[in-house]
Amino acid sequence: MRVIVHLLGSYVADLFKSRHRLEVENLFLRHQLNIALRRAPQRLRLRGSDRPLLVWIIRLWPCLLGLARVVQPDTILRWHRAGFRVYWRWKSQGLAGRPRIERELRDLIRRMSKENPLWGAPRIHGELLKLGFEVAESTVSKYIIHAEERHPRIGGHSWTTMRTPLPRLISAWFRP
Repeated sequence: MRVIVHLLGSYVADLFKSRHRLEVENLFLRHQLNIALRRAPQRLRLRGSDRPLLVWIIRLWPCLLGLARVVQPDTILRWHRAGFRVYWRWKSQGLAGRPRIERELRDLIRRMSKENPLWGAPRIHGELLKLGFEVAESTVSKYIIHAEERHPRIGGHSWTTMRTPLPRLISAWFRP
């Protein structure tokens, strides 16, 4: 934080300096930077505040990207993209999946489908929209009572019970 305040103070002070003095100061600072980089280790260790500050300055003045000496310009752009990823990951937390449907609405969908067996999901969806419920047709079709649920099998045989002994029956019919 202190670095940012210092930079802003320097910027305000630079507004009152002559252009020639600023150019000489810039040349002097670049020369010092080149000397420091020659003696620096292969990989510089940057503090946590250095990265956002460099990205912010490059964002305000993109022409400075070509002048970057401490880090490669691609590195600054990579930090910038990483910052966007972090921001959008944070922004979209907790919003995954569909919103929950209230129990009363589910019960209403089931009641409407039970009382009106000829209505399908599109019709019930339309009626719910008329009543002011914002719900998707796929959600309605998920909660309607289907024919199997309306008429449960009380007894008798299903096709699966018929299919099981069928090969033995057929072989018994055609046995010589």
